[in-house]
Amino acid sequence: MQATDSVTLDNCADEPIHIPGSIQPHGALLAFDLAGALLAWSDNAPQLLGLAPALNMPLAELPLPPEVHDVAAECRDSIEDGEAPASALEVAIGGLQFDCIVHAYQSRLIIEFELRDTPSDAVAAFALKAHAAIDRLKRQKSIDALLQLATEQVRAITGFDRVMGYRFHQDDSGDVTAESRRDDLEPYLGRRYPASDIPAQARRLYIINTLRLIADVGYTPAPLRGRAGDAPLDLSHSVLRSVSPIHIEYLQNMGVGASMSVSIVVNGRLWGLLACHHMAPLQVPYSIRMAADVMAQVIASLVQSIEARERTKLVEQSAEVRTRVMETLLHHDEPARALLQHAPALCESLQVEALVVTQYGKIMVHGDIDAALAARMVASLPEGGNDLVERIAVTDWPQEIQEALAPWAGLLALRFDPATSGWLLGLRREQIHTIRWAGRPEKVVVAGPLGPRLTPRGSFDEWREMVRGRAVPWDATEKLAATQLLGEMHRASVAKHIETDRARAQLLAMLGHDLRGPLHSINMAATVLQHGGAASTMSTRIQASSTRMERLISQVLDMSRINGGLSLGLTRSEVDLVVLLQDLLDEARLSHADLRIETSLPPTLLAQVDGDRMVQVVSNLVSNARHHGTHGEPIHVLLSDQGDQVLLEVRNVAPEIPAELVPMLYSPLKHASVGNVRNRGGLGLGLHIAQEIVQQHGGEIAYRYESPQVVFAVTLPRA
Repeated sequence: MQATDSVTLDNCADEPIHIPGSIQPHGALLAFDLAGALLAWSDNAPQLLGLAPALNMPLAELPLPPEVHDVAAECRDSIEDGEAPASALEVAIGGLQFDCIVHAYQSRLIIEFELRDTPSDAVAAFALKAHAAIDRLKRQKSIDALLQLATEQVRAITGFDRVMGYRFHQDDSGDVTAESRRDDLEPYLGRRYPASDIPAQARRLYIINTLRLIADVGYTPAPLRGRAGDAPLDLSHSVLRSVSPIHIEYLQNMGVGASMSVSIVVNGRLWGLLACHHMAPLQVPYSIRMAADVMAQVIASLVQSIEARERTKLVEQSAEVRTRVMETLLHHDEPARALLQHAPALCESLQVEALVVTQYGKIMVHGDIDAALAARMVASLPEGGNDLVERIAVTDWPQEIQEALAPWAGLLALRFDPATSGWLLGLRREQIHTIRWAGRPEKVVVAGPLGPRLTPRGSFDEWREMVRGRAVPWDATEKLAATQLLGEMHRASVAKHIETDRARAQLLAMLGHDLRGPLHSINMAATVLQHGGAASTMSTRIQASSTRMERLISQVLDMSRINGGLSLGLTRSEVDLVVLLQDLLDEARLSHADLRIETSLPPTLLAQVDGDRMVQVVSNLVSNARHHGTHGEPIHVLLSDQGDQVLLEVRNVAPEIPAELVPMLYSPLKHASVGNVRNRGGLGLGLHIAQEIVQQHGGEIAYRYESPQVVFAVTLPRA
């Protein structure tokens, strides 16, 4: 059989711990082919079992208790693809009591005899305790409470000095999140163990064979004898399998005399571990170990249920947020502003602490983040590649921005509209925290007679490491929610682009139609002048027609700038809004003799605004009131000082705007405006442009209905 190889730096990660070529000596092992011929046996089998094994000796000729032959026959009959699960029974051989475990693996029938000195009635009592413990485990509502109870119950039924409950991180390091221990032992609760403590090949065995006992850490392995030419005997499912000498040294450095591990496997992954330590050798009967294993399986099932409930809750919340976001995006002309309307819900769905939204080069933020830093973050995003960008640590960002990031470290960026450089950035703060390692996690390399080898750390005293520059990673459920949100936003962007193309075509058609009227009037007036017509009358007609053309073209240019993500180019200065309103309203009264405008204005009110653009806003609101208000009823214009803000209201008597039309009030080319018999020359752009001017001033425009009046209220900062 295969001898134990030395473990060097080159082969440590691939140490063949599943074919160690030896077993722990508190039992004996016999291995047969599927025909029942003896292939291998442990060196101590003759002494413990009273046998004289020989190569190819038939199983039927071995002087074993009849019940062992019966279980072996049943196991052979149940083999599929060279494997059969373990069966166990109690047997007595030569005055010794054994737990006999029979299983098949890789077309080998393996029979193990494990010495047991615990009476059967004591084992039965422990089994009853385990049954009661499982019932208590099922009542736990949180994972932390579940693990803590599990450590207490496993310690009670097995007798170990210490039982720890581990939870593994995505990097496979593990935290001790629960512990039950002897009072005089140093607590390990809260400490972290590095991923290297469980190499990949050991992690595989923890998954396929969920319980492993080392009854005496100081044991001398019993080598396997048999046919040397055969492939090494795979002991992955063996209960007596010898363990790595590095792991033995690791346990000895901890002062441990016996060890047992029970795996908690969730969805095929090693989720956690119940690690049991005893300061002296301890042999735990097989049936009690199996009770602990069943408990671990119950824990795994409960963990899966608890995590599934948490995922379902998050998925439902995220779906609700996506629905609300989609409704807003489809009815809002500016997706970036629409997303900010749902900023708190989006932060909760993406589990972030701040949002940055950008489109057409405009950047808006939600949360405690500097606008200049937000702009640098946006500039650091890739122009091509994936539409979802994730950064967990400061070092994941481009070097030129790293020093300016504090206190931010994590980024989850969704490119919802590549055509307009539309991004939604979710940010997580740097999580400065201390890891309480159980000793320095690095292994030490020492030179020995066989060359360099890895030596497990000799001290397990608490060693603290301050971790900076990292955020909490997004888990799979959170990234799924982000991916689904991104998909919905992509669909909304495509729909908006289709709508915009349709609106652009409609606008060009209407503009061509509406410009023909004033151009025809100008042409007719010029013809009349050529034939000696009245110059003053024709001049007035030309001026009116050209003014109308200028208004139409100006609106189209403004909308083009807005849709192109360009600013309208505000030029702020100190303006007396009272004087501005009086001049504007006087012109409106002269232009429309039947128009009644009532005002409520203070003597004076100064504000830092673009006067020409504010004239545009008020003109559009008054024009909107004249065209859509009840004929003959006055328009009310109110201006008031609100401290550091200015409030302007334009009111007119009119029916309430239907609720389904309110979300589209500020959309260009509204059906309610286009083709209005009282506004035949209008393109439906007035409110759209007015809203953009107000927002670029840092203000808001809002509609409400106070029967019988429709009210549009503009709030502006004075400075």
